[in-house]
Parts: sequence; C-alpha cells; structure tokens
Amino acid sequence: MQMIVLVWLVLLPATSIANSAPSQASMLETARPDFAAIRDVQRKKSTFFDYLMPFVLDANAAIQAERAGVLQIEAINAAGQALTSAQQADLLRLAKRYRLPTAQHKGPTDKLIAQVLQRVDVLPASLVLAQAANESGWGTSRFARQANNYFGMWCYQAGCGLKPRQRDVGRSHEVKRFEHPQDSVVAYLHNLNTNRAYQSLRDLRRATRELGAPLRGVLLAEGLQAYSSRGAAYIKDIQAVIIANDLEQLSFEVASQ
Repeated sequence: MQMIVLVWLVLLPATSIANSAPSQASMLETARPDFAAIRDVQRKKSTFFDYLMPFVLDANAAIQAERAGVLQIEAINAAGQALTSAQQADLLRLAKRYRLPTAQHKGPTDKLIAQVLQRVDVLPASLVLAQAANESGWGTSRFARQANNYFGMWCYQAGCGLKPRQRDVGRSHEVKRFEHPQDSVVAYLHNLNTNRAYQSLRDLRRATRELGAPLRGVLLAEGLQAYSSRGAAYIKDIQAVIIANDLEQLSFEVASQ
C-alpha cells in the first residue's frame, strides 16, 4: 500500500510531466513479514501498516510529480501563453494513459486539462491502507501471500493470476499476480483514478480540492460503492478500519516526517 502523499499535497517541481520522484520504496526492500504468525493483534496491524506505507507514499509521489507538471501546464494555458510541443505531447500522453479520449482534442484545451487533473491525483494513505487490510485479511490472504495482491484486483487472461477457489459458474476471472506488493499498490491507484466505476470518488476528491480541504479517506470511501457487491456495507467497513486505527492521523504524522 508507498513518499509524499495524501492528505496534504506539496507540489513538487517538475519541468516535464514525464519526470517522477525518486523511488523511496525501492530502498526499502524489506522481507515481507509473516503476518499470520503475529498473534498480537495490535502488533500485526502496526507491522502491516509499517510494511505497506512506504509503497503507498512512493506511488503517490510518482502521481504527484505528474500532477505538478499538469498544474504547470494549466497555469501557462490560463495565462494565455502557448505551450511547447513537448508540453502538449506530455498532456496528451497522460490523458491517454489515464484513459481519457483524446481524438477530439486537436490541442490542449481547458476541458482536457481539467479532465486530466481530476484523474492524475493522489489518494489518502488512510484509504489505501484500510482497503488493503480489508481485502487481504491484514496480509494473510492467499492472494496477498502468493500473488502480492492486496486489493483483490482481477485479471481475465488464463494464467494471469490465481484462480479463486470459489468462483461463480460462468466466471473466468483470476486474481491478478504481481511481482511485488508495490506493483499491487500502483495498479490499485491507477484503477481508482481511471475506472469509470469510481467517478463518484474522483468527483468527491475534486470537490474537496476546490474547497481547499485535506483529502480524507473516510470521505473518499463514499465513492467505493462499486468496489464490492456489498455496496454500502463495504464502505462502512472501510470507514470503520480507518477510524478504529486512526489512519487519518497516521497519514498526517508520516507525511510531516
């Protein structure tokens, strides 16, 4: 779940959207703890958060570096200045990577810039950690242990992951396998930032930014209606994990270090 993050956002200097922050998680290749072997509940939880937090922070840092570049483009465009061809290409590249249609845009428009900014944005560590805990059984699930998948993300090609032991008749999905837990975090963030099922989450995040308020996992969890068939009950579970473990405060403390 990786170092800049979440509830606050300090804009990183960026000369190009392509630039990204140095990987801090890459320097923390600590062996994955055996979470199932930790009997003390509080120690298991703290170990889980300590293990995944660098990956959350690192993935958010990469997104924030991209966002800084887009904000720079927005400021130039708002001032009526012409963008360089490199800046235009960077914007269109990001729009494509974040699954926005670009065919109708002959150049960077106010609308396209706004659409890119809504998707190229961080998510609170509190939300990421709470979902990871819920989806992976605090790191003890078969998918977390054998596939480095902490968010229950699916894939649809034979052999792309692990076959669920209980799968509805007619279903062919697998639970995606990742090389490293950090890859799972990066894929999860990209999923929430691009999948149309989570448009309401992105709307909440944009509205929060427009108010100048910090991003909080408890609020953004309201946009996870489509993440689970349990709907509202699932959202309440995620919010309960955030509140019970004081994850909002943990996010603030880590971000200020």
